[in-house]
Amino acid sequence: MPPRQPPRKRQTSSRSPSRPACGARLVAKDVSVPQTAPKIALARRIVRRCLPRIGALRQYRPRPIKVSRPPDLGVSAERLPSISLVTPSFQQGHFLRQTIQSVLEQNYPRLEYFVQDGGSKDESAAVLQEFSARLTGWEIAPDRGQAHAINTAFRRTAGEIMGWINSDDLLLSGALLYVGQFFAQNPDVAVLYGNRVLIDEQGRDIGRWILPRHDDGVLPWIDYVPQETLFWRRSLWDAVGGHIDESLQFAIDWDLLLRFQKAGARFAHARHFLGAFRVHPEQKTSAQNLTVGAHEVALLRHKYLGFKPTTLQVNRRVFGYLVSHMFEHARILIRERTG
Repeated sequence: MPPRQPPRKRQTSSRSPSRPACGARLVAKDVSVPQTAPKIALARRIVRRCLPRIGALRQYRPRPIKVSRPPDLGVSAERLPSISLVTPSFQQGHFLRQTIQSVLEQNYPRLEYFVQDGGSKDESAAVLQEFSARLTGWEIAPDRGQAHAINTAFRRTAGEIMGWINSDDLLLSGALLYVGQFFAQNPDVAVLYGNRVLIDEQGRDIGRWILPRHDDGVLPWIDYVPQETLFWRRSLWDAVGGHIDESLQFAIDWDLLLRFQKAGARFAHARHFLGAFRVHPEQKTSAQNLTVGAHEVALLRHKYLGFKPTTLQVNRRVFGYLVSHMFEHARILIRERTG
């Protein structure tokens, strides 16, 4: 059995010169630098603000998380579907407590929450013991990797809505209530995902992934769906085989999404922040991982597109989506700043 790896996570004077008096002698080197430097700096700021943010993991200096809670859709507790959430974990005890707390503090009335640990030797067992009474269940046992752990945990659940959250990520306040209410109000939607906050080791906000409206045509080309915000109906899970592909290491969520799409599922994007993705040194991808990840991406593209596109072809196909993302990003920021 190969050793289990932690879950992957699919990096002159500054004073402006005064205007010279008429006839004053100007020295080019004294004037050109102060006059052009602010313009260059302004141009750089504009370019940075106009670049797509999805894909970038560190976008600004750490700051406290301040995001709007998803709205209450007014669905009664009796109509809420049951939700099964699982967490695969391995050697993530220093983050596991925060992950579990972010789930339990949702106070969702019909929640199943199971943690599947691959045999951690750190403080994970103590953390799980601490929350044992509030979890549906947990197990520490050797596994064959993240996908196998997720499959094992899901077999112990029976909720109508499903999702998983890795042991270093978080759910944001109000996420599960919004998810449950949305599915109750939209019986034709089978897959739902939202926007993502990027956080550092200390749980501070370092970026945002704000996505536009879902685009079925983009999904076979690239996966921008934030996995920690992803939820789906169990009936759809059963229809596509009821399992994560354990032959994959990095593209397990993208493969699942493509299988959902092939089955004819209707997707929806929630214009709210539902989860937080943690960026930390243990995620730094090695050259071997980059090779494996790129191989899996190429396999999925060939399988669902019928050919292996070039990087230029991918960029051209997703260009419009990224433009929509930039407009949506600006809209959300304006809404937050204006209240």
